[in-house]
Amino acid sequence: MLQTNPSRRVLNLVGFAVCAGLMGFALYAQHVLLLQPCPLCVLQRVAVISLGIVFLVAALHNTAGLGRIIYAVLLGLAVAGGAIVAGRHAWLQQLPPDQVPACGPGLDYMLETFPLGETMKMVFSGSGECAEVVWQFLGLSMPAWVLLWLFGLGAAGVWNNVRRL
Repeated sequence: MLQTNPSRRVLNLVGFAVCAGLMGFALYAQHVLLLQPCPLCVLQRVAVISLGIVFLVAALHNTAGLGRIIYAVLLGLAVAGGAIVAGRHAWLQQLPPDQVPACGPGLDYMLETFPLGETMKMVFSGSGECAEVVWQFLGLSMPAWVLLWLFGLGAAGVWNNVRRL
């Protein structure tokens, strides 16, 4: 019988490829457009990379039954973590200038100097550099785009891995 829907494996590979493309653009923005990532940007990259790894492992493993549900949950967790960071970042960018937190030290310095828990607390509080909008496309900043991509990839990935073929 001819299969009309793409296989779970193919769509997981597409999800991985999209995540790789997003990371490629992030590196292009950093190294060609010279837009240095703030700490929240770095955490969003970690979320996109995590999402991409789950997509890739799900495609390679191509499991059925409970395994596909586990991959759907892992995809959802990666999306949730990234959405929290991207949402916080987009929110910081919408603050009036007088409510923006002061600029803080870079992520590398914080990781070398402070315990991980304190570093994460400082990162999530944001800083002036995180509130600055340095790039936009169609009126949306980079964290807003990351948020949209995460929701889209998450919805597609969860659906793909829970659907019955």
